[in-house]
Amino acid sequence: MPLGLIALALGGFGIGLTEFVIAGLISTVATDMGVTIPVAGYLISGYALAVVVGALGLTLVLGAWRPKRALLALMVLFIVGNALSAVATGYGMLLAGRVVAALAHGAFFGIGSVLAASLVSPDRRAGAISIMFGGLTLANVLGVPLGTFVGQQWGWRATFALIAVVGVVAAVGIAVLVPDAAPETESGEPTERAATLRAELAAFRNRQVWFSLAMTVLVFGGMFGAFMYVEPLLTRVTGFDESAVPWLLVLFGVGLFAGNLLGGRWADRALARTLVTLTFALAVSLVAFALLSGNEAGSAAMLLAMGFFGFATVPGLQMRVLGHASGAPTMASSANIAAFNVGNFLGVWISGLAISAGLGWTSPLWVGAGFATSGLLVLLGATAAERRAAPEPTEAGPVEKREQLDVPAHVS
Repeated sequence: MPLGLIALALGGFGIGLTEFVIAGLISTVATDMGVTIPVAGYLISGYALAVVVGALGLTLVLGAWRPKRALLALMVLFIVGNALSAVATGYGMLLAGRVVAALAHGAFFGIGSVLAASLVSPDRRAGAISIMFGGLTLANVLGVPLGTFVGQQWGWRATFALIAVVGVVAAVGIAVLVPDAAPETESGEPTERAATLRAELAAFRNRQVWFSLAMTVLVFGGMFGAFMYVEPLLTRVTGFDESAVPWLLVLFGVGLFAGNLLGGRWADRALARTLVTLTFALAVSLVAFALLSGNEAGSAAMLLAMGFFGFATVPGLQMRVLGHASGAPTMASSANIAAFNVGNFLGVWISGLAISAGLGWTSPLWVGAGFATSGLLVLLGATAAERRAAPEPTEAGPVEKREQLDVPAHVS
């Protein structure tokens, strides 16, 4: 395995901490800041919107930079944002710190996904992307429960200070392990900025790219919107003690980690079938979670299933958009990271509205199931449209459909 993938996973680990750790601290932060839990949820949805801005805007700005230099600049932004959150004296300052850190998120994974895919052979690209995202899922297995524990023992500000330190370590790893190469065209020549931007934006003329982005919004929004309100669900509905929450988040993180790695392998073998199966399974697991929410064993099992099926879709969703934007993947990759976070925002926002309307703490699970089902319908429609548009077989034999990402086979 290329050492550069380890460095990218390390950066993903730090970003995963920032994104997800708030789920285990949302009640504590809400109480400390004197706001309701749905208002505290804006720390999540506001983060997601800032990811969208950073994914699109910063990718355009940094697209002509050497990938290593761009990733290091993004990690500096990430460190500053978390340091600001750690010293926040009010809700507005905390929200500002979250926004600053979030600006680095989308561009990091967008640029990093293309770089990760370029480090391996074509038949291993979804797997390489899953390794990079594995850092994010590992943050849930180890980092989020630890961050929740630190927040419960020493205050949530200590958690954000710890994340800033992790960011420094990740930046060192990127500086040491990621190969330093200029952005290249398929011919191997360095890109010119204007030509690069035109090529990247041209990818959005393909309607399958837009189908892919819509799937990402709906599928990931379904999982994320449910997850971000899981702490009050587990303590107020299921009946778990607050001290059990970090260990339950470990269980969720195990599901994320396993789902991400296996989902990448499955997507390399059969992309469309894998996405259909996993999206259907996610919808079913969310419904089952809602029905079993009053039972401790059932809730724990469904928390694991929600994490597994939700994150098993990630490598496939990323590969689908990259496959339909071949030849100019960086902007499409970042746009898909933005789509993940548009889904995060919508899922958290609509789930918060459901809670505020008095529909109960299980309502985010029903909202999530509706999102995932809608994503499945979009996926089925997009697959059908893709088949209708496929060229007819010729006398020389069937036309082979190419879904591989068109990036340099090696970066040195």
